[in-house]
Amino acid sequence: MAMPRPTAAQFAYGSCTVIFSTLAMLLLSQTSSGPGVALIAVAALALGLLVAMTVPQPRTRAVTAVPANRFGADREPVQVSAGARVSAGAGEATRGRAA
Repeated sequence: MAMPRPTAAQFAYGSCTVIFSTLAMLLLSQTSSGPGVALIAVAALALGLLVAMTVPQPRTRAVTAVPANRFGADREPVQVSAGARVSAGAGEATRGRAA
């Protein structure tokens, strides 16, 4: 089973955690020995990995199929004769007279 690829947020949070926790631990411990620095580096990497893995994954949305003609999908087609003309303002004029 393949692991999902890490997101940009996971990279960013993990990297910042490693950098800032390493600097903080080195400054607070004031160590200068090789094993001490190595221990701090390993601890910072583990902390960065923990933070990166706890960043929530983006949720995938389910895509639903929409019919091509969703407004008239349940209606029957209307037959129009070849010589019929429809005026765009005809309906507006009759409504205006009735009011």
